[in-house]
Amino acid sequence: MTGTLAAVAVALGLAGPAAADCRLALVLALDISSSVDATEDRLQREGLAGALVAPEVVRAFLTGEPVAIFAFEWSGSRVQTPLLPGWMVVRGEPDLRRAAEAIAGSERSRDDLNTALGAALRHAWEALQAGPPCRTRTVDVSSDGISNAGADPGEVYAALPFEGVTVNALVIGGEAEDSPLVDWFRWEVLHGPDAFLIHARDFGDYEQAMVSKLLRELELPEVAGAVLGGASG
Repeated sequence: MTGTLAAVAVALGLAGPAAADCRLALVLALDISSSVDATEDRLQREGLAGALVAPEVVRAFLTGEPVAIFAFEWSGSRVQTPLLPGWMVVRGEPDLRRAAEAIAGSERSRDDLNTALGAALRHAWEALQAGPPCRTRTVDVSSDGISNAGADPGEVYAALPFEGVTVNALVIGGEAEDSPLVDWFRWEVLHGPDAFLIHARDFGDYEQAMVSKLLRELELPEVAGAVLGGASG
């Protein structure tokens, strides 16, 4: 790891190996902006935790080479808080259970800030640079609102080398999959190879939507199905 990336790792509080024989580096980013109330925040944390230990998701994680995961919550331009101590290379079900317990037991850091999705994407990119050099890299961002603070996603994509990084979205809310909210994520956030989105009607649907999303992201290339949503970038 170069001095610059090592400094990034320290700043982000990242742990884990400098190198790993892994097929996917997966960043999980949860929206905690002011549009998410306390009940919705709890549904999101417990939903992600439940999805990580769903039997079909466990099987997908453990099929093939290992997967490395990094999780954080985000809201305003300067608020990106780790949900795990650092990068975790998943080599067995106990690793997923530890990750799920940490996420389910985490407490929200702020509840009063705007939706700075561009800053969250920048943080995810920095985490990927400091993480293990897996064969593929994906950012999995969940949100219930359009970015309304700081740089827009397009500005971040233009400023940073996101080549080879796929950004997928789990969009919460909106009446239908062709709603303005979903369309904004489809055209402004999705990025890179095979990018797709999943739509959840509300936070009560979050866990099942995340299960579907993880299964799609964890598919091995030889068994990957059709792309959902529309990619940009």
